[in-house]
Amino acid sequence: MAMRTARYDRVRAAVDATAIRPVWGVLALSVGLFGLGVKLPAALAYGPLLASAVLFGLPHGAIDHLAVTRVSGRAATVRSVGSVVGVYAFAGGLYVLLWFLQPLAAFVLFIGITWLHWGQGDVHALVALEGVDHLQSRAQRLGTLVVRGGLPMLGPLIFWGGEYRQVAALLVGRFGGSTAAIDVLFGATPQLLVGVGLGVLTVGTLGMGVARAPRGLRDHGWRRDAGETGLLWLFFWVVPPVVAVGLYFCLWHALRHIARLIALDEPGAAALAAEAIGPALGGFARDATPLTAVSLGLLGGLYLIVPVQPASGAETVGLYLVLISVLTLPHVLVVSYMDRVEGVWRRLQPTGQ
Repeated sequence: MAMRTARYDRVRAAVDATAIRPVWGVLALSVGLFGLGVKLPAALAYGPLLASAVLFGLPHGAIDHLAVTRVSGRAATVRSVGSVVGVYAFAGGLYVLLWFLQPLAAFVLFIGITWLHWGQGDVHALVALEGVDHLQSRAQRLGTLVVRGGLPMLGPLIFWGGEYRQVAALLVGRFGGSTAAIDVLFGATPQLLVGVGLGVLTVGTLGMGVARAPRGLRDHGWRRDAGETGLLWLFFWVVPPVVAVGLYFCLWHALRHIARLIALDEPGAAALAAEAIGPALGGFARDATPLTAVSLGLLGGLYLIVPVQPASGAETVGLYLVLISVLTLPHVLVVSYMDRVEGVWRRLQPTGQ
């Protein structure tokens, strides 16, 4: 047990040094640059989202067929892989159908599912990869999920309503839909109400956390949580939403999930413990490449069948986000299963200890 705990600590330290702290720096640098008035051409603004197709973003869900057995310490079988493929085909197929029938409802669902998923990803990272001690109740973890998932989904709405509406139109427009029914949400008053609500929830959740923290305001884990939350608030306030969401998706959410997946793989965990980051990422890339390629093929298929084919780079990004939405629904089901096996919502101590 001592050896296992020691390796877990080394794995966590390697993840912290390579997948967490450097990303803080990237987000802080982005805040500084855009805060000084840096402007990006539209083509470059979409760069992080386009890069996510091959760099961490799309690949982070491409080994779900292996993750469901690795999290249980079992080897993958034809049956286990087939079960995950079936979940993807069924849930993803229904979601594609919804995009064709009710594109605006599909967009709203995409926001809700991503809110849930990005929040659950941060909860797992805090209790398992970052080892905080103050999230001692399900209510705290649920509040953290809502805040952390809400920042990338609602922050752009609060601070950049016009751009948010444009992105919504890029997705809905591929299916001949309109955002008119939700245009009221992009006004100043709804933005203010959403901002106040999320702000109150942020303060309440962090306040509950400091009350439970072993050392109060001096608790390292709580200050880490509060610092990350504050950085995300600042990041989504200052950085234009297309750039912000692209960077967040690639470097914050996806990279933390990839670290989780590598740590579940025996060779990957051994590589992390030895600080051999290259071999650890290489093993992940090998496993993720086949289904990443399949996913990009699905994007080509969507391009051929959508009622309104993309006529610009921005509209192509909108179609890519539709694909992401379709893949996110079954991916959430897989990650929820992983959370259940690892006891993320039962074990009220950092997982892995």
